[in-house]
Amino acid sequence: MFLNPSADEIRNLLQGVRSIAIVGASPKPERPSHSIAQFFIEQGLTVVPVHPAIRELFGVTAYPSLSAIPFKVDMADFFINADRVGPMVDEAVGLGIRNIWMQDGVIDEAAAQRARDAGHTVVMNDCSYRRWRQLMR
Repeated sequence: MFLNPSADEIRNLLQGVRSIAIVGASPKPERPSHSIAQFFIEQGLTVVPVHPAIRELFGVTAYPSLSAIPFKVDMADFFINADRVGPMVDEAVGLGIRNIWMQDGVIDEAAAQRARDAGHTVVMNDCSYRRWRQLMR
């Protein structure tokens, strides 16, 4: 059974992140991906929206996939259905994105374990915003 990193490990992960790909970014303010992306921008992080149907969010260029981002990001934060996340986690691993975060309800234990086995830090079924607020005071 997959276990998330400890609170100290998650704090260290968040302290080291400067850029986050928001996979499943939404232009709709009521969507968690929208408000969490906005929060991370307010924290001074570089947010990279990833969604094939949008071109821009918060004045930032959006990309249709992780592999379309022309620079390396520190973390991929997944706001997509669990049944679609596995191949995208594999893509993130292949691109060398060291930190993988799957939001509340996004659970794919096999993908999480593959990423961890490849040496990546993985948080699954947890909220990056909530953890930031708890751990980064």
